[in-house]
Amino acid sequence: MELMQNVSEAIRGYRLPLNRSGRRGFLLGAGFLTGLAITSQWRPALARPRFSGYPFTLGVASGDPLPDGVVLWTRLAPDPLNGGGMPLQNIVVRWEVALDENMRRVVQRGTTLATPELGHSVHVEVSGLQPERWYWYRFKVGNEVSPIGRTRTSEAFQQLNFAFVSCQDWQNGYYTAYEHLAKEDLDLVVHLGDYIYEYGPQSGGPRQHIGPEIITLSDYRNRHALYKTDRNLQAAHAAFPWIVTWDDHEVDNNYANLIPEDNQTPAAFAARRVSAYQAYYEHMPLRPSSIPIGTDMQLYRRFTFGNLAEFNVLDTRQYRTDQPCDDGLKPRCPQAFDDNATMTGKEQEQWLFQGLDKSRSRWNVIAQQTMLAEYDFDARPEVTLFNVDQWDGYVAARNRLFNFLQQRQPANPVVITGDIHSSWVHDLKADFNNPASVTVGTEFVGTSISSDFPTPFIAPVQAALSDNPHTKFFDGAFRGYVRCKLTPELWQSDYRVVSSIVSPNASISTLASFVVQNGQPGAIRA
Repeated sequence: MELMQNVSEAIRGYRLPLNRSGRRGFLLGAGFLTGLAITSQWRPALARPRFSGYPFTLGVASGDPLPDGVVLWTRLAPDPLNGGGMPLQNIVVRWEVALDENMRRVVQRGTTLATPELGHSVHVEVSGLQPERWYWYRFKVGNEVSPIGRTRTSEAFQQLNFAFVSCQDWQNGYYTAYEHLAKEDLDLVVHLGDYIYEYGPQSGGPRQHIGPEIITLSDYRNRHALYKTDRNLQAAHAAFPWIVTWDDHEVDNNYANLIPEDNQTPAAFAARRVSAYQAYYEHMPLRPSSIPIGTDMQLYRRFTFGNLAEFNVLDTRQYRTDQPCDDGLKPRCPQAFDDNATMTGKEQEQWLFQGLDKSRSRWNVIAQQTMLAEYDFDARPEVTLFNVDQWDGYVAARNRLFNFLQQRQPANPVVITGDIHSSWVHDLKADFNNPASVTVGTEFVGTSISSDFPTPFIAPVQAALSDNPHTKFFDGAFRGYVRCKLTPELWQSDYRVVSSIVSPNASISTLASFVVQNGQPGAIRA
């Protein structure tokens, strides 16, 4: 009876959304869930397992906040760098949510299953909470107790404080930025991609404990686990709810849809993407509606904070067409202007436009991966150089977005971006070739947590600034995160940077601050 009850509770968590793929998606999901139920039922569900070590080595996390609930995450991994070290058995995991950090005023509790099929990760959808308030949570397995995490539900904030981050190459530097971020007064963290890096050992960084390039599900699990062992990353996850999306390195550098960067066969890369997507889901505080089905995973989604802010979280890797002009930094070829080229795919593009059109929020945030603004990286008038992995390689798709923003005029569109390991601020122009054209929005590009921006590129980028007057700020030297404060009348972005990524004791400072005023697109230096 206990087994069937626990399996039923676990299965209830794996509901799939019907609004994306309709009946076909439901049937696919039902088939997956039936298979999970069958494989789960033939194994005993252990309520008091024995572990070779502490099972909560990867910490705890929460995410996808709603007015009445959040997702709670952990993964049982007593031997995190060797597959987790868990037996091929279902494990009963208990969870609690409380009103206080000492976990004395528990308001909800329950059980779920950690199964081998999902790497003994758990994703608990908690509902029935009060809006706009802090909660604390923890997990228990047998006599083992997890660290206590803190989370917050959403609602109609009068002021919203959040930070956005990206690009945390383990080998390249320490995550000291996360130590400082965990101490900030925030309601939320948004991760914009490159949570892990897939390649093998590189020289030059302070941390070299890493294996060869990852391909299999076991590889991706171990790489995610390695990153998750960082105490500063764990602290940042435990301090705030996170909203996450990916970029390319969660699978393969500069991949596009089912097209790899390297010479893998289509079948081999499809299998690799399946493994990468599953491991990503297993290690993120995502709702079970995002559980991968084959090579697909539902990741674009929307979060509303009353009438103050709405976040449109994009996925610009899974559905994009191949990069034009053989990828890289180069003059644009005709394919960069192809009307059929897309970053998001048609369905996601329409979802974005419809959401922006219906929004009643003061600030409409587009959280996405690669730089949206145009940037000619060569200062010489007779030469142009564009990064065609960015939106500069998908000009027609960008024009469709900018035309929509200009014609439909959703309130205060602000784009937050990662990927490029450097800090930028852009006015988004209807026509980048005409500085006098209307500004349709603002883009804040955040630097990396630890991934480098190549030093030889800094001077050429700075030299080209005068030819790109819509770019209000650039810095390639520092790593860190962007802290944002939103009120009904003002958006402020503070570029918070660490003094070093090779010292675990680096200090933090504010490199620059910019504001956007309600109803006046474009950034102003604060």
